[in-house]
Amino acid sequence: MQPLIDNARTFGQRPEEFARLAEGQSPEVLFITCSDSRVVPALITGARPGELFELRTAGNIVPPYTSDRPTGETATIEYAVEVLGVTDIVVCGHSHCGAVGALVRGDDLDAVPAVRDWLTHATPRPQGPVEDPTVADGVQNHVLSQLLRLRSYPCVEKRLADGRLRLRGWYYEVHTGAVREHRVDTDKFEIL
Repeated sequence: MQPLIDNARTFGQRPEEFARLAEGQSPEVLFITCSDSRVVPALITGARPGELFELRTAGNIVPPYTSDRPTGETATIEYAVEVLGVTDIVVCGHSHCGAVGALVRGDDLDAVPAVRDWLTHATPRPQGPVEDPTVADGVQNHVLSQLLRLRSYPCVEKRLADGRLRLRGWYYEVHTGAVREHRVDTDKFEIL
């Protein structure tokens, strides 16, 4: 922890670099990814402060849309689309994902009931070879399911229909640093 504290102490010693951020934000991308500490959206994309609006959830899950019981995730998506006017939403899964791996393997998650119950939002259950430690197939299938779920959000549906929004599915390989994007024409995740 001490190196993180040391960096935080010196971070604010360059106020001129951050002054413009006080004027507001206008990110073009909502980046939905896993809470996993090995996945760092700004590092992967090279984004500077103010360029990405981020939503991080266990397993990069997009919960079902419901207006009668909104969630923080739903509010974040709606705010990004309606207020910030993002033009792209990226759902980025990653190799070696513990959440998707647990789903693919059918792990007993009774010891972590909040995690177990959160992962029920991952329906349909991601499929892939149980013995693959990267869970690549499971994660990629899961990313596509989350993109489909996003399409059910009224704000997303409206912006997609009028061409003001694009959805993108990414797969990040933790062990190589490679990023793959789902291509609709080939229905495969290919290197960017």
